[in-house]
Amino acid sequence: MAIDFSKETESGSSSGTPGTSGKGIFSPSIITGAVAGGIGYLFGHWMGNAIAGGYPQVIGSGQNDVAICLGYAFAVVGWFAGLGALNYPIKKMLGYEPDFSEPELKPGWTKYFQYTQDHKIVGIQYLFGMLVYFFTAGLLALAIRTELLSPTHHIWGPSTYLEIVGEHGTMMMMMMTSVVLGPFGNFMIPLMIGSKKVAFPRLEAASFWFTPISYVILLSALWQGGFQSGWTSYAPLSIQQGVGQDAYIFGFGLQGLSMVCASTNIVATIINYRAPGMTWNRLNIMGWSMLSLGFTMILSVPVLIDGLYVLALDRTAQTSMLYGPHGGSSFLWENLFWFFGHPEVYLLAIPGFGMVAEIIPVFARKPIFGYKTSAAGMIGLAVLSFFVWQHHLFQSGMNPDMRPLFMLTTELISIPTGFIYLVGMGTLWKARIRLTVPMLFMLGVYFNFLFGGLTGVYVSDVPINVTVHGSFFVMAHFHYTIMGGVIFAFFGAIYYYTPLVTGFQLNQKWGKIHFWSMMISFNSTFLPLFAVGLLGQPRRVFEYAQRLQTLNDWVSISSYVLGLSLTFFVVTFLWQLVVTRTPAVRNPWGSRSLEWHVDSYPPPQHNFKTVPVVMAGPYEYADLDALPMADIVVENADKDVVRTGGKA
Repeated sequence: MAIDFSKETESGSSSGTPGTSGKGIFSPSIITGAVAGGIGYLFGHWMGNAIAGGYPQVIGSGQNDVAICLGYAFAVVGWFAGLGALNYPIKKMLGYEPDFSEPELKPGWTKYFQYTQDHKIVGIQYLFGMLVYFFTAGLLALAIRTELLSPTHHIWGPSTYLEIVGEHGTMMMMMMTSVVLGPFGNFMIPLMIGSKKVAFPRLEAASFWFTPISYVILLSALWQGGFQSGWTSYAPLSIQQGVGQDAYIFGFGLQGLSMVCASTNIVATIINYRAPGMTWNRLNIMGWSMLSLGFTMILSVPVLIDGLYVLALDRTAQTSMLYGPHGGSSFLWENLFWFFGHPEVYLLAIPGFGMVAEIIPVFARKPIFGYKTSAAGMIGLAVLSFFVWQHHLFQSGMNPDMRPLFMLTTELISIPTGFIYLVGMGTLWKARIRLTVPMLFMLGVYFNFLFGGLTGVYVSDVPINVTVHGSFFVMAHFHYTIMGGVIFAFFGAIYYYTPLVTGFQLNQKWGKIHFWSMMISFNSTFLPLFAVGLLGQPRRVFEYAQRLQTLNDWVSISSYVLGLSLTFFVVTFLWQLVVTRTPAVRNPWGSRSLEWHVDSYPPPQHNFKTVPVVMAGPYEYADLDALPMADIVVENADKDVVRTGGKA
């Protein structure tokens, strides 16, 4: 199982340290992890059949949820054992003293498939992982839109259609929650605060490696009958589903553990590992957004994990905590789920706002307008997000006296959101804007989020919510808020940080083609859905009124163009990283922020040779007398070209 207790490895470090390279075919790797995970699943499934094969609900049903759940549990243990992630705790339990030194990483691409303590490697792993998860969910979305080309001629049956809808929604909301925190939070935050490492590197590494097995488990639902309960999995329907529902429970639960690990590490790193002089008033806005995000995750995600645990017990041990006829309550699941589920919207939005606020001052060449207001807006969003969850229950039969309270709190959350939005507008006011590709994507965020934010005010109002609840109007609002906001920020950040992360510059012309094709096709796809929803078409229904076919055909064709735009990005992005490999110049955007002032691109393993002393803030662009942000000596500062090629 890839657990080696020998004293030394090839690199001279203890094999107990995750990320080391052992010898032979049984050294920790993604291959041994997959093999050990498969063996673990078979063992757990066998154990589940041995334990629960005689249960009344199992006999003759062909469905043993205990076997499936135990199989997934042991698969996770095997996966991490095969990766080498359990070497350290097992050695400690057996009385060995692991070596705490970090091994030197060897050049080449193989290090990206290892369980490593280098936060930059973890960030790159997250980047490509998130792209895979996003495009998988995107393919499922295209399958949905293909079905909706006609109200009468069907490609999928009703059950299959609901399975695709559930997989798409769960993949997007589950896997993409860390779309900014994972790649850019892990990679950039230690560099931004002048730290050589993160607080909990093993937790950080675990946070990523939870995601591939979570992805595989979720996809496994498709060949196990799927789940027709959607991404919200409301009880009692979710209790009555087949074994595909178990994949939802375990996949979502693993992603929850990933979020808890990532957020614990990022909060501890920002609070405790800031360089001398890095006061709270000098922390990047992206740092404030990650801090707000981290605390929100730590407080909300365990509630989701608890709800999933309750749901799993109802399905395996027949506890009936969520089943009304046996004394439980389906309202329990709705409250547990949405206590996480609505803060989750801000788990996506807050880091997106932080990324936008980080990039816009660079290309506006102005200090960020209202630095403290922007930071306060991030904190206000995080706090208020815990007081709005029951607006999702307006149609559930909840006590009507509670509706005005949650309508008020939902509308109040537009205040800190407005602060953040107006800070961006103030930064752009009378600025000499450079319309680079990253800046275009950030401006696209403001344009798209305006539609999502304004329609959100209507949805929060009880009378309107009663009318549009469960319709494509709500779906359009949500996609404008999340995809139009955080996904555009994600792609803008890729163009912005690729020179630093890889040492190669992306082509601006190709980037602008990607932006404009994505921007136009996105709005062409989702703007008509507001009208579709107001005209009465419900979500999750594959038959609709004949009079709405023209609008649906327009949306479906536009979604294909959007898919082609994203495919164009993937092809050109990989082409430039693998084939053309144009070397990046030092700090091509002229940023003051600390991450751009390392010795080389990509940054060395330990970030800085000496811990920098911070002397000023990161956004003082208009002040000609401003001090440099830090007294950091860069050996290659006199060279225009930071890297001339070679292996990343």
